[in-house]
Amino acid sequence: MAMPASAFILAGQRGESHMLPFRPTQRGREIRRLAAIAAALAGLAIAPGVASAQADFPNKPIHFVVGFAPGGPSDIISRVFGAKMGEELGQQVLVENRTGAGGVVATDYVARAEPDGYTILSTATANASNETLSKSLQARFGKDLVAVAALADTANILVVHPSLGVKTLPEFIALAKKQDLLYASAGVGSATHLTSELFNSRAGIKTAPVHYRGGGDAMKDLLSGRVKMMFSSIAPVIGAVQEGKLIGIATTGAKRDPAFPNLPTVAEAGLPGFETRLWIGITARAGTPKPIVDKLAAAASKAAKDPTVVQTLAKQGFAPLIMGPEQFDAYYRAERDMWGKVIKDTGMDQN
Repeated sequence: MAMPASAFILAGQRGESHMLPFRPTQRGREIRRLAAIAAALAGLAIAPGVASAQADFPNKPIHFVVGFAPGGPSDIISRVFGAKMGEELGQQVLVENRTGAGGVVATDYVARAEPDGYTILSTATANASNETLSKSLQARFGKDLVAVAALADTANILVVHPSLGVKTLPEFIALAKKQDLLYASAGVGSATHLTSELFNSRAGIKTAPVHYRGGGDAMKDLLSGRVKMMFSSIAPVIGAVQEGKLIGIATTGAKRDPAFPNLPTVAEAGLPGFETRLWIGITARAGTPKPIVDKLAAAASKAAKDPTVVQTLAKQGFAPLIMGPEQFDAYYRAERDMWGKVIKDTGMDQN
């Protein structure tokens, strides 16, 4: 009868090539005991080094990567938070713009960085939508990137060039049904793009996008009249609307925006249930140690409560959106699912 494989050992010490029954010896047991102790000691030797690296974080500047051009909301908010987080962490937080493909270039760059917390991503609505919309995006949230913290959010506002001659949402929709209109977009998959396409679907119109590298570039052409409309974030258009350079039509929040209390929401003005918001947060490379993620999140949360930051956000049309890693993770996934459905329902994924 064949014996179990575990009952045999090669007797190479005596030059024999056959298998002999294994009989534990005192010497063998001692060797195994010493090997186990050595392995345990090796683990103890490594652990303090890892713990020390995490405890010392950060001991050099942190790179905060933004996927859109300077001057847009992602860039502005990231710089506001980056400066205050740097004070909290005792190291510079350097904003680095890596533009291209509606945020895809920056996303994939951070997803390939070392998982050490020194390269983090300014993450916005576009990042969630790109997972459905972009054909070139390699990185995936939850697999390649993890949530750190939410920072701020704002409603969008529909603004038009005065040359259109409309001042209300019904007037605008009626005009859009009669003539072809171009809208400015901060990039494929950006909040401006998504909101415009959702609006097209709900209003029964078909305006066409002109995509720019960021909100700042889009705003230049809107002000010049080269494009006639845009669902912009609040901050960049406050002055232009007040000066009559642009006409504010409606905002996209659940309630009227403090910056434009006299403007109705899109829902109030004729499309019940319509609501979108632009949000900005932070993600990091998957595998970043939790103590480092938590330290970054704590610095972001503290920054969001700083009176100077709150005041600066308000001037930009934003409000703090305080969420730690777990809450932001759930929020991101919900946004990804919602916009994924919009993209598929409107056929944007086929373009």
